[in-house]
Amino acid sequence: MEEWQGAQFVRNETQLTPQGHPTMAASSSAISNTPVFSVPTERHQSSSPRSNFFSTLPPTSFPLLSFRSRRRRFTPIQIKASLKENLGRVTKTWGDFTSLNYWVVRDYYRLVELVNSFEPRIQKLSDEQLTAKTAEFRRRLGKGETLADIQAEAFAVVREAAKRKLGMRHFDVQIIGGAVLNDGSIAEMKTGEGKTLVSTLAAYLNALTGEGVHVVTVNDYLAQRDAEWMGRVHRFLGLSVGLIQRGMKAEERRSNYRCDITYTNNSELGFDYLRDNLAGSSGQLVMRWPNPFHFAIVDEVDSVLIDEGRNPLLISGEASKDAARYPVAAKVAELLMRGLHYNIQLKDNSVELTEDGIALAEMALETKDLWDENDPWARFVMNALKAKEFYRQDVQYIVKNGKALIINELTGRVEEKRRWSEGIHQAVEAKEGLQIQADSVVVAQITYQSMFKLYPKLSGMTGTAKTEEKEFLKMFQMPVIEVPTNMSNIRNDLPIQAFATARGKWEYVRAEVESMFRIGRPVLVGTTSVENSEYLSALLRVSQIPHNVLNARPKYAAREAQTVAQAGRKYAITISTNMAGRGTDIILGGNPKMLAKEVIEDSILSHMSHDTPDLEIEEPKSQKVLSKMKIGPSSLALLAKAALMAKYVGKSENKSWTYEKAKSVISESIEMSDSVGLDELERVVEEEAEMYPLGPCIAIAYVSVLKDCEIQCFNEGLEVKRLGGLHVIGTSLHESRRIDNQLRGRAGRQGDPGSTRFMVSLQDEMFQKFNFDTEWAVKLISRITNDEDVPIEGDTIVRQLLSLQVSAEKYFFNIRKSLVEFDEVLEVQRKHVYDLRQLILTGDSESCSHQIFQYMQAVIDEIVLANVNPLKHPSSWNLDKLLKDFIAISGKILNESCTEITVESLMLSLSSVHELSDVDINDFHFPNLPQPPNALRGIRKKTSSLKRWLAICSDDSLKDGRFRVTANLLRKYLGDLLITSYMNIIQESGYAEEYVKEIERAVLVKSLDCFWRDHLVNMNRLNSAVNVRSFGHRDPLEEYKIDGCRFFISMLSATRRLTVESLLRYWSSPMEAQEIYA
Repeated sequence: MEEWQGAQFVRNETQLTPQGHPTMAASSSAISNTPVFSVPTERHQSSSPRSNFFSTLPPTSFPLLSFRSRRRRFTPIQIKASLKENLGRVTKTWGDFTSLNYWVVRDYYRLVELVNSFEPRIQKLSDEQLTAKTAEFRRRLGKGETLADIQAEAFAVVREAAKRKLGMRHFDVQIIGGAVLNDGSIAEMKTGEGKTLVSTLAAYLNALTGEGVHVVTVNDYLAQRDAEWMGRVHRFLGLSVGLIQRGMKAEERRSNYRCDITYTNNSELGFDYLRDNLAGSSGQLVMRWPNPFHFAIVDEVDSVLIDEGRNPLLISGEASKDAARYPVAAKVAELLMRGLHYNIQLKDNSVELTEDGIALAEMALETKDLWDENDPWARFVMNALKAKEFYRQDVQYIVKNGKALIINELTGRVEEKRRWSEGIHQAVEAKEGLQIQADSVVVAQITYQSMFKLYPKLSGMTGTAKTEEKEFLKMFQMPVIEVPTNMSNIRNDLPIQAFATARGKWEYVRAEVESMFRIGRPVLVGTTSVENSEYLSALLRVSQIPHNVLNARPKYAAREAQTVAQAGRKYAITISTNMAGRGTDIILGGNPKMLAKEVIEDSILSHMSHDTPDLEIEEPKSQKVLSKMKIGPSSLALLAKAALMAKYVGKSENKSWTYEKAKSVISESIEMSDSVGLDELERVVEEEAEMYPLGPCIAIAYVSVLKDCEIQCFNEGLEVKRLGGLHVIGTSLHESRRIDNQLRGRAGRQGDPGSTRFMVSLQDEMFQKFNFDTEWAVKLISRITNDEDVPIEGDTIVRQLLSLQVSAEKYFFNIRKSLVEFDEVLEVQRKHVYDLRQLILTGDSESCSHQIFQYMQAVIDEIVLANVNPLKHPSSWNLDKLLKDFIAISGKILNESCTEITVESLMLSLSSVHELSDVDINDFHFPNLPQPPNALRGIRKKTSSLKRWLAICSDDSLKDGRFRVTANLLRKYLGDLLITSYMNIIQESGYAEEYVKEIERAVLVKSLDCFWRDHLVNMNRLNSAVNVRSFGHRDPLEEYKIDGCRFFISMLSATRRLTVESLLRYWSSPMEAQEIYA
């Protein structure tokens, strides 16, 4: 049907759904001032995959064409553009149909049908019967059923529990998302599709085994929110829910890790694992040992495993004493000039001194050699230059309270507990004239990739992972499944605009923000740094455009939740770094819950506390143009009552709440309104009126205010949708298309209208960082526009720019791949050490003794193997050195007869044993030599002795020869002699067995930790130095593996020797355990 409406031509098309219902579809330009009307298609909860597929096909529609005259013919260009657009849609639809992802999702609909078939039966259950389902499922698992057998019914139970406790019912596509997580895959779900709710399905199902489930988020706020919000579903079903937060004590962490489902963030989880492997006793462990990892759901999995993949988690130990060198090196760096004294590589943040630079630095430092081992300055000068060139204030870090605090480049948030390693942080502190915090050494480290590989079953969810699917498959064997949206995405992604200069780009950003502001559309502008966000803010202030800024500065970050809550309102302009609301949706018209909480705090907080917040908080500049929340009379009355009660309680009970405590009381009251019904709250207020129940009173006021906010936000949301929805502007391409897609995803959530536009300058940091040749593009733009400040949108230049972005992606992929390959070497070694450590701490006394006996035998083996040759007669063996090494190890624990063994008697015994045809290994000793003490009595000890003999015989480190058996018998004899002498002296000491085992554990753990710490330092140095070998045409990775293996073998040998020497020294002359290493 075609009709005329004023001076505009609109084409309406009738589309038939598979059920035969007609729906109307209309589309318009996302930037047009003309309102956009959309009639939503009715969503049928159909379980048919075929129906779902066709119902998500985009309607064929033409762009809205504006006419000045009453009638105008289509030009060839317009017809070509329209055909190209619709042909692209058909191609995309056919591509979706033929993709593997479509058929995988189609298969999941069989599970959806099963879940839907259970739903009517589950709905009839009472709350008690629904809760009892958890115990029933566990009984069925105990009888041999698998998780797959109960999956459909368990999902139906969770769906019903969420409906009753949260008022939210899982859509069919969310059931698919839960199944994807349960299968150990990555569920890619667009922004606003309810990933948090989806996680409840897989978390509940896998928690039924009782082995623990970890739901991992990217920060403490999201972990706490999800534990409180989604935890209501799990607690209703009888599961325990734990939460790990920064600052928790060991006892709290231990109890929370013991819960069926534990919410935490990735850094807390990693550091808990490392701290557990530094624990001195089993009582200090907080995780579920011996199997701390079972199943994990990682929220924003791309951020955790890819973006954070280049940053290993480190725990530092004792400090070095080089702090005084950093300020001196910073002064030297100021003297050196780039291009003359040193050259830099932005791509990998490397610095290279020239001959002139070396000479000037040596003269300034009054040293003859920067690399002198006795007076090393090279590392300090290099770090000072890196701090000068690559680490900029308000980009990589901010200065607050005399400290340099890192800004996470990916989230835009300040990370107060994090520090750069290898002296970089100290160099930055010296550059800024701050107090230098002493450098430290690494005592434990692990990458996120290595840690999450420890999970037998791992899954993740995010809105952007498909572009990195190959990496997930290669490194983690996790496929990425695109879960269909519940409603079709109608967001309009406008072409990228390319500028020759940054000046032109920022001017066009300002102009586009202003044009959107004039018509009332909300705008989110994404920037890459604090510096850029504040530069644009200054431009908008000159144009008198009210706006909010959201970046890492404390005065802005403190209002993050409120800023995001307002970002979808009419006339709202928000400038944000990458921290923009990951985990928090921007709702058109505003977030009613956050706005209602703000109203409560504004009305009541001043009556509860007269303190001011510790942080300087920036008042929102856009507040004066946003419509105020219209609160009804009943809500105003309830607010007044709550404020009066807060004032009275504060005076009558002499309660002086701090600002933070008062906010906490309000938050707890609001949470109460979610878990307790309104009738129950009113009953409590009435019954406890004389006790002034402030919490329930605030909760009732919140419920009433929330209703008012919901009505206003809904109406304002409809108005924003008619204007075109949220408009997102990206001010630079990131180093990955995935990060750009995350920003685009802020618009068009849940079928809302919206649009996005990226504006790119060829002077942007990404192009400079990778030395991309953009001169051709500058010339092309100048030739086309005759003005460097005017953008172009041509397909050719955009394709070229995107190809540069793909090159950057490949570069960082290779870095992550190299990091993983190098870390795999350390991963094997770390697993061996940590497994051994946990065996020592959590094993019984027998396992501890067995470990010590193995160490003693291994030390004896090393002594023997170093001094014998099985191919030659014992007369040619170095028996003199062998005896000296044995006596040096054994110390005073051997009796006098053993210490009187001579080379001659040993030689004679070896010769006579060689002539024997058979020996009784259980009662073997060399003739003419002392017999070992009779301590190997009992089945267990004899079995242990026999196992040691079998291990000696199967050891291939000793060459085959005529005298191999003789050498092995010597190893067995000396091992028995040492072990039985050790057992005798312990027995004669008279100490209790518990005390003996405590000493043994302490010695084992301290020896292992001591050498493992040194090994990590050596491996880090090797990692830094091994790349130089590529100049000799040798593979750095292979060199790292060979030398790393050699280092590890040497470390284990030194550990065994120190352990044996320490234990023998201790029991020969008992002393306090802590003095062993004095």
